[in-house]
Amino acid sequence: MITRIGGRHLIGISLIMCLLSYSPARALAGNPADYEVVPLPQSIVMQKGEPFILEASVEILATADLQQEAEFLKQYLKEVTWNDLPIVQKRTKKVRYIELAISPNVKEAEGYILTVSQKGVSIQGGSTAGVFYGIQTLRKAVKEGLIMNPVVITDAPRFTWRGMHLDCSRHFFSVDFVKKFIDLLALHNMNRFHWHLTDDQGWRIEIKKWPKLISVGSKRSGTIIGTNSDIDDGIPYGGYYTQDEAREVVAYAAARHITVIPEIDMPGHMLAALASYPELGCTGGPYQVGHYWGVYKDVLCVSNERVYQFVEDVLTEIMDIFPSEVIHIGGDETPTDKWLQCTRCQALQKQLPAPQQAAEDFEPLTSKLSPLQAHFTKKVFDFLTSKGRRALGWDEILDGSPQSAMIMSWRGTEPGAKAAETGHDVVMTPTTYCYFDYQQVKDTQFEPSRCGGFIPIEKVYSLDPAPDSLSVTAREHILGAQANLWAEYMTNEAMVEYQALPRMSALSEVQWTQPEHKDYEAFKERLTRLTRLYELYHYQYAKHLWPDRQLPSRWQF
Repeated sequence: MITRIGGRHLIGISLIMCLLSYSPARALAGNPADYEVVPLPQSIVMQKGEPFILEASVEILATADLQQEAEFLKQYLKEVTWNDLPIVQKRTKKVRYIELAISPNVKEAEGYILTVSQKGVSIQGGSTAGVFYGIQTLRKAVKEGLIMNPVVITDAPRFTWRGMHLDCSRHFFSVDFVKKFIDLLALHNMNRFHWHLTDDQGWRIEIKKWPKLISVGSKRSGTIIGTNSDIDDGIPYGGYYTQDEAREVVAYAAARHITVIPEIDMPGHMLAALASYPELGCTGGPYQVGHYWGVYKDVLCVSNERVYQFVEDVLTEIMDIFPSEVIHIGGDETPTDKWLQCTRCQALQKQLPAPQQAAEDFEPLTSKLSPLQAHFTKKVFDFLTSKGRRALGWDEILDGSPQSAMIMSWRGTEPGAKAAETGHDVVMTPTTYCYFDYQQVKDTQFEPSRCGGFIPIEKVYSLDPAPDSLSVTAREHILGAQANLWAEYMTNEAMVEYQALPRMSALSEVQWTQPEHKDYEAFKERLTRLTRLYELYHYQYAKHLWPDRQLPSRWQF
């Protein structure tokens, strides 16, 4: 449990003003830093003694291998306190420091120990990532004030997979916004960015061996208007990321200790690819990039050997761009209608064994499971494995998948629980807790999304990805949790931010904080403080928890 020892020893306002040089930071001087941030650290132990004052004469002390982290700390402190602290590599007498170090005393790689005394501040991490998360805690704490009372914070995350997903296929978002979104992940101690790059409504990543994926597949000639509508706006829409832009995003995320997980959804959700290369489908087309939302019956022809050459070429270039061990191959919502009508596919199916029905308790959303999809999935798995990578897919791929398959459980938590019990590694991302395109308040007056679901922030906070009801072995296979932002009804960047915030903060405590330390009412107080950073960085966020704050008008979205 979180403990506090000793009292708070505050010095007078007049003395503080003398200690601080004249700057806007003086406005914060009379307030103590608040260490109860979001996500809540595992242990906060207050100490006796006089406080440390974060004044302009303080320096950041960091070794050569921590210069990047030191630069982040310098930037963050300048943004929240206006103090522009110098970075040094050698200690000087009579100077007080914020010292960054990697220490064998911190056993967890992503863990850290943050110590404050009158003499200075120390952040020791089990790795550079651990130091970075300690910096995030410091950054959020001193937003409240520059008086840092003595403390020892010992912290490490509960889960190794702490993710957020962004769909850039249905609506396209700029590289600059993707970076801004990654900054949100960093603020919330998240370490996986699941980038959904292809779908029926647009192919968004350059593949040099198959150039029509961009010249044709990245553009649609119109988009459906509204929810469950048959009205098409007829306005051309498109956008894509060059490979160089994607590498730029990967490097930006890596600097913040975030791994980018690319998703190329297959064999369904491939209409944009089929419009580009009709020979990859069972009928040969013609096809067009999708205008409306939902599930299309046209999928890759799994009996066509050219399809496997296409998949291998695409994944080869994807692996060259994205160094992540894990590559997401989708696998969800794959109708079998076209396979049932295809003589080649039916001939192939007769040669295949029926897949093991590992998820027989969970009815697929589209059609009966097919040995053809299991055949396709295994070939893709084998190819990725041969390249030293690991495949991840939505929970539909559980049927007939090899033991090494990673499962993303979206049709509730039950498929993930069952997969974990059978030895599969699992990321929990159930629609009932983690689909942030769903509405977050019942009153839709100010809700930009019309997806139809309802997930309030308290529901997100209540998620336990690895409850005690699972066996000890199964809990070891729950890697963590992730929320998804599907962009059918998110037409601009402000809407993405609004749908993510503040629910993202609740998810961060699900991912980071041990369940015995969670308290929703206390969380709301900490969240109120965190929103000051949202406003500092001009993020849109839902304000229904604060009735006195101005709600956004629809036109703002």
